[in-house]
Amino acid sequence: MKKYIQHRIFLMCVSIMFFVFNIEAQVKMEKAVPVFKNGEAQIVQAFKNPKNWIIHDLWVETEFDTDGDGELDRMHTSVTRPQQTENEGLKLPIIYNTSPYFAGTASLSDDLMWKVNHEIGATPPKRGEPGKIKLRGKRPVISKAHTETWVPRGYIVVHSSSPGTGLSQGAPTVGGDNESLAPKAVIDWLCGRANGYTTPHGNEKVEAYWSTGKVGMTGTSYNGTLPIAAASTGVNGLEAIIPVAPNTSYYHYYRSNGLVRHPGGYLGEDIDVLYDFIHSGNSEDDLKRAYNNRTVRDTEMKNGQDRITGDYNDFWAGRDYIHDLKPFKAALLMSHGFNDWNVMPEHSYRIYDAIRAKGIPHQIYYHQNGHGGPPPLSMMNRWFTRYLHGVENNVENDPKAWIVRENDKTDKPTSYKDYPNPDASTVELYLNGGTPKRGTLSLKKSSNNGTETFVDNYSFSGSSLAIAEYTNHRLMYVSPKLSEPIHISGLAKIKVKVASNKPAANLSVWLVSLPWKEGRRSKITDNIITRGWADPQNHQSMRESSPLVPDQFYDLEFELQPDDQIIQAGQQIGLMIFSSDRDFTLWPEPGTELTIDLDETMISLPIVGGNKAFKKAITQK
Repeated sequence: MKKYIQHRIFLMCVSIMFFVFNIEAQVKMEKAVPVFKNGEAQIVQAFKNPKNWIIHDLWVETEFDTDGDGELDRMHTSVTRPQQTENEGLKLPIIYNTSPYFAGTASLSDDLMWKVNHEIGATPPKRGEPGKIKLRGKRPVISKAHTETWVPRGYIVVHSSSPGTGLSQGAPTVGGDNESLAPKAVIDWLCGRANGYTTPHGNEKVEAYWSTGKVGMTGTSYNGTLPIAAASTGVNGLEAIIPVAPNTSYYHYYRSNGLVRHPGGYLGEDIDVLYDFIHSGNSEDDLKRAYNNRTVRDTEMKNGQDRITGDYNDFWAGRDYIHDLKPFKAALLMSHGFNDWNVMPEHSYRIYDAIRAKGIPHQIYYHQNGHGGPPPLSMMNRWFTRYLHGVENNVENDPKAWIVRENDKTDKPTSYKDYPNPDASTVELYLNGGTPKRGTLSLKKSSNNGTETFVDNYSFSGSSLAIAEYTNHRLMYVSPKLSEPIHISGLAKIKVKVASNKPAANLSVWLVSLPWKEGRRSKITDNIITRGWADPQNHQSMRESSPLVPDQFYDLEFELQPDDQIIQAGQQIGLMIFSSDRDFTLWPEPGTELTIDLDETMISLPIVGGNKAFKKAITQK
């Protein structure tokens, strides 16, 4: 009996060992695949270790020749993918990021910038020449951005350098057609429609046999512009994009309503400065660099950018993606900061609004901070999971707008039906005099308020003018103190009747929350609500300016930057009108006098709840 029991135990142990062996063998035979939970791609352990990733580079042939060598330009491209795409035949979708910055940039010295201390309409002093850009980075890695986020979640990450930058051939054009066609070529290669080569000039081809042909793009600032540029070509395979703080019009970046205006933090920058900043390509080929400078910077840009009048023209229209959206079909998740005074929030809104009108899947994420700031990872994950992996996670039926409220964290946005808030309607506020102190804003339009005059002086910053109780360098009109919060959502618009005692003048408008808060405890949302700038010489057309007749009044109407902000109880909304904005405009000689006709000037605010909500908020309790 004892031997029988021992025999049975032996057979049972053998069976268990055989079972365990079979399970282990089966596990080894199972191939790693993407995993999804709650509509999001999950980190897969088999994809997670960077030591097991395959990294290689190549050159993708485009359909253009912009460096004048008679050969089609090739874009330097790198790939980071899980090893399973090589040894298990796994095909995956692609997250693609392209940039002119990857290989290094020039130093933005004072000499490289345009001088701003001169009269409006005057020819500015010649600016300096940049030195050669020393390339950074080593093959085959162009960039490691996005790899740690997306490769473990079942994506391949692809990078490329823009034309005329890094090891990519061609010339940078800063918004020219080649900057749209370059990422299109890479996407075509990922979908088997274009040629990739192992070297810049050789004929040995590289195929993207590991690609599903589903591509998504993302990036921030210039890197966020290029997904829109690629999508504007209508290229097949580009299924979804997530641009973050993209520049969607170089006119809107360097000009405003006919006025020469510089991006915040970069006084004196213009499109030719940006060209020099990114022109890192052909570092060892002086002839090609000279050709690029001669044809692009010193001819096309010099003849088109027009720092004299600031007018809109065909040069700027060709670098405005709003005109290129007919072929656009990629699902769009847009991201921007309402206090981004570099690439201002109008850049995202204007494209979002146009894509919404086309009926393309769309969503927008706004936060209250400055430049940059992608949507929460979960939101991006759902977007790419739906449109690249094809997982039905219902993201297209999510709320269209996600806005981070003033005191919330960026990963905790509040959802709304859309942006602007559909419950917002226009509240018109009229001006009552008070210079050199403060006038008032009123719901009631009165007559015979007369005029008020202020004197331009660029040496005073906008913040110092907003704080001042008494100054003749700005006009300030304030609402009654709010007894409860007011929610502004959308685009404020000003209608102003203005005269100048000189043929040219800057016009700047700030909408502020008062009292102004200073010190380390103040937040970016405490003071400035929104702003706008315009050239009175363009009172009839953005394409044509004409000198002002001294002391003659002109009607202007323009929008301020988009915003969504809750102004707290105890604050006052202030409309500040002044001339030269020290941080953004040219600096003409102080002393120009501008006069406002109060009866013909008003500000329209998009307020949730409209007039009823505003009346309630200014009723003192």
